Amino acid sequence: MATLRESLTYEPVELEFGTSGLRGLATNMTDLECYSDTAGFLEFVAKQQKVAPNETILVAGDLRESTSRIVASVIQAIHDSGFVAEYHGLIPTPALAYYALERDVPCIMVTGSHIPADRNGIKFYKKGGEVLKSDEVPIHQSVSAVRNRVYESDSEGSLFYVDGSLRNPPELPSADSRAEDAYRRRYLDAFSTDCIAGKKIIFYQHSAVGRDVLVDMLKQLGANVIAVGRSDVFIPLDNENITAKENTYFKQLSIDYPDAFAIISTDGDSDRPFVIDELGEFHRGDVLGVVTAEWSHADYAAYPVSSSDAVDKELNHLKIPFSHTRIGSPFVIAAMQEAEVHGKTRVVGWEVNGGFMLGTSLQLEQGILKALPTRDAFFPILVALLSAHKLHLSVSELFHRLPRRFTDAGLIDNFPNAISKAIVSHFSENTPERYTELADYFSPDKKFGVIKKINTVDGVRIEFDNGDIAHIRPSNNAPQLRIYSVADSPERAKEIVVFALAEPNGIFRQMQKKIEAIIKNG
Repeated sequence: MATLRESLTYEPVELEFGTSGLRGLATNMTDLECYSDTAGFLEFVAKQQKVAPNETILVAGDLRESTSRIVASVIQAIHDSGFVAEYHGLIPTPALAYYALERDVPCIMVTGSHIPADRNGIKFYKKGGEVLKSDEVPIHQSVSAVRNRVYESDSEGSLFYVDGSLRNPPELPSADSRAEDAYRRRYLDAFSTDCIAGKKIIFYQHSAVGRDVLVDMLKQLGANVIAVGRSDVFIPLDNENITAKENTYFKQLSIDYPDAFAIISTDGDSDRPFVIDELGEFHRGDVLGVVTAEWSHADYAAYPVSSSDAVDKELNHLKIPFSHTRIGSPFVIAAMQEAEVHGKTRVVGWEVNGGFMLGTSLQLEQGILKALPTRDAFFPILVALLSAHKLHLSVSELFHRLPRRFTDAGLIDNFPNAISKAIVSHFSENTPERYTELADYFSPDKKFGVIKKINTVDGVRIEFDNGDIAHIRPSNNAPQLRIYSVADSPERAKEIVVFALAEPNGIFRQMQKKIEAIIKNG
């Protein structure tokens, strides 16, 4: 009798953890693979957190075309693992996570966040919050055990066809509204209903899963909200890789609505904020994090090493202690947890994308804003509006108070992961030879100064004596190599990115040729 693995008509691709959750091409996220990943995660929480049979697991998703199919396979795995699936529809990731924290139950969000439409992902939350990096190895072991059991099952009696699809996928039930309602209450109970009264806000809806609930929340807080740009086709809006077309669109919105206070949006699963001022200028998430930390009267902040050094300067000015982490919310959350252990009581964290994490509840004038230690877009958006309003400033003036450093970022596709990792390993060697090699790539003819420091906390971050910063970092789950830049002008920050990504012979491609030659010659 043939096993399912022997009968499969395709070569399965196992999903891997990226900076936050599992992600991959939707075609590789077969029902079989998603089922195995979910069942393995549930075995992990059953063992590690004593989650008992018949306990509830919350599920939701974003607006991608592949999401409903993947949700069905997740729900099937929950049922077959002896738990109860509670479906909350298509809602923001932070809304599902917050309600799961309130209920003290695990949850599973099907989302690819900001990545292209042909991809998707699954983000797991155990009881108490996000899956951390220390959880990934035991989860992977559980998933492997489940996957092997499914593979070894009799093909004819399997739950799956030989193409990896479920034979009898469950129909999705009507969406439970309690998670979305709880997310609304988190804000409406903590902020007054006139806190941004009279402010005209332009909300770029595109295909963000929070495009309706966030508009409604802003209206309930007094804003005059105009929704624009709604799309039935998924748009992969990435606030770490804003395109020229998107910048042009933001500028046009500021022209079309000259009396707007701000233009705002989120990424696909509404955990990354977009704050664009009344002049059409987008403000990056790392500096948005500083604004939010100041407003929150934080006594500790954690954020990735890829942030602009303007963040460090402003936090030093505000006398808010901080630490740099590797890139990814699990690393930021781990640093926040450590700060709480050491007695900090107003702990915050954020990523360069602006997804804000509140580690401890805040007592506000109106009420208590409860902790939410996972990326959230709405809180930093609201704080930017509130801060400008309270200080009688425009949104552009609010951000222009900060140290004038400028950042940019970009990525190069079709760049093998093995080569990216080899580049980082090669240049992480703290030797004069490596400094010399890097100086040949980041050379004076490209207006770079002398290298004064290399930071290898996450990737290779090169600081020059003229104030430029170039940060090289591989993608964890895609064949891409990223560049983050910091400089004294937006033009120079962009120029650094262009030098790195130029085809066919930019800095990254030159590095690729060098590393491939080293590997070939042993």
